[in-house]
Amino acid sequence: MYAQLSQLVSQGIPSFFYSDFKGEQFHCYPLDKLAEHNIEVSFNGTASDSNRPHTPEFNPVSIEDYNEKFNEVQQHIRAGNTYLLNLTQSTRISTHYTLHEIYAMANAPYKLRVGEEFVCFSPEPFITIEGNRIHTYPMKGTIDANLPNAIDKIIQNPKELAEHIMIVDLLRNDLGMVCKDIKVEEFRYITTIETGNKRLHQVSSHISGQLPNNWKEHIGEILHTLLPAGSISGTPKKKSLEIIEKIEGYERGYFSGIFGYFDGANLYSAVSIRFIEKTNTGLLYKSGGGITADSTAASEYQELIDKIYIP
Repeated sequence: MYAQLSQLVSQGIPSFFYSDFKGEQFHCYPLDKLAEHNIEVSFNGTASDSNRPHTPEFNPVSIEDYNEKFNEVQQHIRAGNTYLLNLTQSTRISTHYTLHEIYAMANAPYKLRVGEEFVCFSPEPFITIEGNRIHTYPMKGTIDANLPNAIDKIIQNPKELAEHIMIVDLLRNDLGMVCKDIKVEEFRYITTIETGNKRLHQVSSHISGQLPNNWKEHIGEILHTLLPAGSISGTPKKKSLEIIEKIEGYERGYFSGIFGYFDGANLYSAVSIRFIEKTNTGLLYKSGGGITADSTAASEYQELIDKIYIP
């Protein structure tokens, strides 16, 4: 399917694509065929008038179970196997809204609903390609915007700074596999999102690089090379992925994969976070955060919970 996307894009056909976390399940369609597959997607759209943001009823992983997984990650960090690892978990939630209604209500920059499988309302872009320039915007660092001096706290926090530096370095290395002339255009800027019952500040950076003129013929290979997305895996990526597979104890599936579209000239994509999956036994919300040597289990557990909302 990666080759099929390259074929569509090289022919200038507007196209849509999405992938699971590991990049093993990749789907693409001409943009005008999405209705046939019961897919809805929106980039920088608006929420419907029925928007009723709320925190759903949920039953997260216990703090004891989370601590056990957190401590395993810390053992790997102390052993030098990973320096930054994104630890996530699934949480059973309860809401009377359908996936279609959640998609319609969500006020988020990047929204996707795939049939009755899953919906996500992501604040995080993945890559953008305009002209021959590729851009990525790693997001790492979240804080409750209602806390006193919240922005100063997260910007000046040594743990958050270290984590962000590592993810920027990882994304620079990832881009180096597909392009040249890599630049950090902006380092650690703040965006604010509205969640169910609070506002969150999130810290991002902007990195860019120069692609060859024929990138459209190879866009499938480019995406495959960049997956899994560095901001929701870890560094070094290969070893971090092995640790994630062992410790998380569940399948991420399409959570923390990517989705995007080609408009006939440029390409835009996002990371599939803030994610609700429909299963035979109910709805699962998947969330988490980056772990470094300076992380504490209590704060990381709280971040996992803070990210559970219907916007």
